[in-house]
Amino acid sequence: MSAGSDVILQRMMALHPKIIDLTLDRVWRLLDTLDNPQERLPPVIHIAGTNGKGSTLAMIRAGLEGEGHRVHTYTSPHLARFHERIGLAGELISEDHLAETLERCERANGDEPITYFEITTCAALLAFAETPADYTLLEVGLGGRLDATNVVDRPALTIITPVDMDHQQFLGDTLPQIASEKAGIIKRGVPCIVGRQHDAALQVIEDRAAGLAAPVKALGQHWQVAEDRGRLTYQDETGLLDLPLPSLPGPHQVENAGAALAGLRQLGFGEAACEAAMTDSVWPARMQKLTRGALVERFRGAEIWLDGGHNPAAGAALAATLDGLPERPTHLVCGMLNTKDITGYMAPLARHAECLTAISIPGEAATLPAETTARAATQAGMSATTAPDLDGALQAITADQPEARILICGSLYLAGHVLRENG
Repeated sequence: MSAGSDVILQRMMALHPKIIDLTLDRVWRLLDTLDNPQERLPPVIHIAGTNGKGSTLAMIRAGLEGEGHRVHTYTSPHLARFHERIGLAGELISEDHLAETLERCERANGDEPITYFEITTCAALLAFAETPADYTLLEVGLGGRLDATNVVDRPALTIITPVDMDHQQFLGDTLPQIASEKAGIIKRGVPCIVGRQHDAALQVIEDRAAGLAAPVKALGQHWQVAEDRGRLTYQDETGLLDLPLPSLPGPHQVENAGAALAGLRQLGFGEAACEAAMTDSVWPARMQKLTRGALVERFRGAEIWLDGGHNPAAGAALAATLDGLPERPTHLVCGMLNTKDITGYMAPLARHAECLTAISIPGEAATLPAETTARAATQAGMSATTAPDLDGALQAITADQPEARILICGSLYLAGHVLRENG
């Protein structure tokens, strides 16, 4: 990241309240000062959920762009550089545009309290409002009801991907509580696509939608999706699609693909957009195989994969993906934050790993110590060790097994560090 936006973002990291404090009051105040850019966006598709938000967004984007549309995207967190969060009409926001937009938001906010995520979300909405495009894809940062992205009165569509246990300290300790927060993005009369849900979560979502006369299109009721002989079949009331499997690896992507396809169909798109959604989507650090770069060159012979999932459902999805890969000795390099259910994440992975090497996440104050991660791996039934850093972990693994499969996992923050190291 070049100096201009870097300096401003560092200032914003120090804003108060520093801790997450879910409310929309500060966002509404700043947006009002900025002349309410959220009212001037291209049609919005708003996506909430615990797992699969980013992958679903990536597939919808690929489908829309396959039809020649210009698409704004807002995602978080970033992996290697902040600019990844804000896609303007298909391109990452430029350094000059980002710095100028952040400065405008900083001036407009003055000395008022606001969080880093809130002010940078306002900056994204301002950039979107001032750049021509055909659609806006907004990924919720945390929860939904009080998330800084939840400021669009009438989106074109809302989507709720699978809801599971995560961020309990902010969203509640039960699935119905968490689902209630996610369902806060549902708007009066606006169709809502709903992915696979636990019964308790689905009931909350359907009740919220019914109260707002928002049509629900739910997996298993209004659309079906499955893998069939190496193809993807999707069916809804308008017919059957026979498509390539998603370009994003892993069996869990089939249902994410279904949500994306249901969204595209709801918006009126046909088979060409749906096929592009399957074949052209890209989403880094979601079971991403590294095929080039500095790490690949240094550890030539090893098969290096990267995944940023970090909760029990993500661990289960990762295990299912490994089930589908050819047999090969598999080693995990894992770093996690201290806010996560690490045993729940690791339990499904135990049967796949010859060993787990735990590391701390560089530069992250909330990282778990490597020793704590290794202890959790042992409790989950894995052989575990620690390494001082990523390089040390990779060297130790490849010294014994130069052709090992190495899966670096446990955190999007660790994934970002890896992508920066790999160049």
